[in-house]
Amino acid sequence: MVRLNRRGFLVTGALATPLLTGGSALAEPAPAIRSGARGPVVTGADALARRGWRSLAGRKVGVLSNPTGVLENGDHIVDSMIAAGVRPVAVFGPEHGFRGSAQAGGSEGDYTDPRTGIPVYDAYGADAAKLAGMFTKAGVDTVVFDIADVGARFYTYIWSMYTAMVAAGRTGAAFVVLDRPNPIGGKAYGPMLRPEFASGVGLKPIVQQHGMTVGELAKYFAAELLPAEGVRLADLQVVQVEGWRRDTFFAGTGLTWTPPSPNMPTADTALVYPGTGMFEGTVFSEGRGTTRPFEIIGAPGIDWRWRDELTALGLAGVRFRETYFVPTFSKFVNQTCGGVQVTVTDPAAFDAIRTAVGMLVTAKKLHPDIFGWRADNGIDKLTGSDRVRTMVDRGAGVDEIVGSWQAELDEFTVRRRPHLLYW
Repeated sequence: MVRLNRRGFLVTGALATPLLTGGSALAEPAPAIRSGARGPVVTGADALARRGWRSLAGRKVGVLSNPTGVLENGDHIVDSMIAAGVRPVAVFGPEHGFRGSAQAGGSEGDYTDPRTGIPVYDAYGADAAKLAGMFTKAGVDTVVFDIADVGARFYTYIWSMYTAMVAAGRTGAAFVVLDRPNPIGGKAYGPMLRPEFASGVGLKPIVQQHGMTVGELAKYFAAELLPAEGVRLADLQVVQVEGWRRDTFFAGTGLTWTPPSPNMPTADTALVYPGTGMFEGTVFSEGRGTTRPFEIIGAPGIDWRWRDELTALGLAGVRFRETYFVPTFSKFVNQTCGGVQVTVTDPAAFDAIRTAVGMLVTAKKLHPDIFGWRADNGIDKLTGSDRVRTMVDRGAGVDEIVGSWQAELDEFTVRRRPHLLYW
């Protein structure tokens, strides 16, 4: 498998009630709040913690998590399990590491966690065979996944989950997903990944903004994708979120935002990321090294005309502000850049990918001497094909580009329906 590195190819180029599948010791009474009802939102982790993690007692648990695997009281799930007498045999860290100290494209390596004394394995970049070896070495019989996703195909945590599911299938381990809300809602947008463009930022065909929780994705992966790997999970359990609806964005959950990576500081960042994340595949700064990564976009030489052109597009649910900034790291370090700040005014009306396409189209139109793609065409891996790049280059408009993937988006929306848990 390609190393799960969202940045690497760009840099080098310039448990509510579990969902049951057969009998399971994790089965517990139905929740008081239906998954689609309005009311307090309770994550899968908090739901299981309130029961003292009893369903995991006696199991050899391996936890795949990071700092977002946290309860509403601020305790990490690993620390909470230990306090309840359920001690994991191992922890596995994804991109950025278990405790989250590494930047994009990095991890923390193998070590013993000083707080708990539990061995931590570096799972970032591990393929299924290597990860299966880690599970076997640690003696894991149950893998617990708890990482907050942000809803974009090129955010690597969902592919860490996919790889762990394959490894669990090969070792006979049960797989438990502690579900969390999708912070940007439950509607799907964008193009489908074409298999020939698979990479660490998109291993399998799903659309760019999948509109699913990690629990729903786990169901989808198990039914639609794992069979092609010759893998069947012995037991898949999803501990559902209580009180979340598909039309609820993170601000409406009442939950506390924990940055899932260093450059995802707020829920506002997550709203724009499935679109403006595409700027990682361009020569423009995507706002790394500023206080508003992925909300601030630009480059040296860009002026007020870009903001005016974008405003004239009349894109729904968004406002653009002319801005100037000096990145402290990543692209254009210590150089003054001009550009725009993207502010979502109505999340329900906002389409991050259409908005970003509009930004790409107008940037090339106004500043053809400044705008360009990264030399490795990393944009193709981010968007899942060469379509966006080639259509922008030939001068296609926003409606034409967005319309080019409507049929495959409709097909995905239908295909995912049997695997949805929330309405």
